[in-house]
Amino acid sequence: MGRSSQPAVKRDRMAAMLPKDLLEILVCPACKQPLEYNAEKQTLRCGGCRRVYPVRDDIPVLLIDEAKIEE
Repeated sequence: MGRSSQPAVKRDRMAAMLPKDLLEILVCPACKQPLEYNAEKQTLRCGGCRRVYPVRDDIPVLLIDEAKIEE
C-alpha cells in the first residue's frame, strides 16, 4: 500500500468539509440570509440574525430550535 501525501489530520479536515455547491445554496431558515461555514467548529453561522446551526456527521442541522444565537 502507498502512503498518502497528506497527513491524516489534514485528510480528516478535508473529509469534514461541506461541498462548495451546497454552501452556495444554504440559507438561514429564520431570516433567509446566507450561512458561513466554520469547519473547525462544525457550525453554520448566519450573519443576519446571528443564529449558529450545528453540522453533525457532515449534515447541516437547519432547525431553528437547534440553533444558538450568538451575542
